[in-house]
Amino acid sequence: MVDVAGGDTIFVYLGGEQVVPDDVTHVIIDRSVKIIPPDAFYRREQLVAVKMHEGIEKVGERSFYCCWRLKGIELLGVREVEEAAFGLCEYLTDLEFGDKLETIGMNAFCSCRFLKSIKLPSVRAIALGAFGGCKQLNDAEFSDRLEEVAGNAFNDCTNLRRITIPMKDNLFPPDPAFHRCTQFDNCPNLTTIDLVGGIHNIISSLLLKTWRNDMNHEIDSINFFLPHFAGHEKIDAIQPWMTDVLRKIEHYRAEHNKLLKEATTLLELAIWKAKLDEKEDSSHEGKRKKSKIDVESMRKEKRITSGANIVIRNVIPFLELDE
Repeated sequence: MVDVAGGDTIFVYLGGEQVVPDDVTHVIIDRSVKIIPPDAFYRREQLVAVKMHEGIEKVGERSFYCCWRLKGIELLGVREVEEAAFGLCEYLTDLEFGDKLETIGMNAFCSCRFLKSIKLPSVRAIALGAFGGCKQLNDAEFSDRLEEVAGNAFNDCTNLRRITIPMKDNLFPPDPAFHRCTQFDNCPNLTTIDLVGGIHNIISSLLLKTWRNDMNHEIDSINFFLPHFAGHEKIDAIQPWMTDVLRKIEHYRAEHNKLLKEATTLLELAIWKAKLDEKEDSSHEGKRKKSKIDVESMRKEKRITSGANIVIRNVIPFLELDE
């Protein structure tokens, strides 16, 4: 324990079997600690501040459960937050994630009712009820790394208004307990969905303007009709919308590549023809009348030497759509 100005005492946590005092208020996690074990700070209700370091890789089950006075924490090096790790940390408002976090466990931040915004730049999986009951949460941003959001992940986030997600199949699987999708149950104020990832680049690269306009209209449509769905029906609007967008973008991708293939053939023929149309050599040998065999041989040679293969190899990659 270290005394600091103002009468507060800082507890240096060394991990292992060390017992944390019930009345601890300020904690520094020693750099030797890589994993916060389960229940390490369980129900330390006077805890208000924890200084983590970037070498911590995992926060164990219930490790800060019911530390309801805890106001902020940085999880910059953490890869996994396990079940109920910060459950019932009611006054937690300043929460910063790093770019290594991949998994958020069941009920990991449930009932953090003063948490207002989250940005998860690298998370892949969000388990059941992870942010359930975060009443003041109004904005949740994810990256294109996100692969799955489990049932009730944002259940009863009554103030949630906006989410930023990638456009992916099976992003919101059914809740096995209810046999339906429950990710946004009782989120009556959810009205806005923004997309991250490469879909906007794909759309802007489509060959025809009508295709681009149609896709942009399809994407924007969710924010027109989502406000009209009740709190328990939000996911019922989001799921079919995502299916329609993905189906339509695959259709236009196929049509794009079909036109691109046709354009490639025309480009090759045009370059070949331009080479054939060049002025013949002004020498006596070039002026002599060529036989049918000479002409055919020349055409084959010009096709090889026209440079079409070089042009196409350098142009087509800018027009192709990534899978």
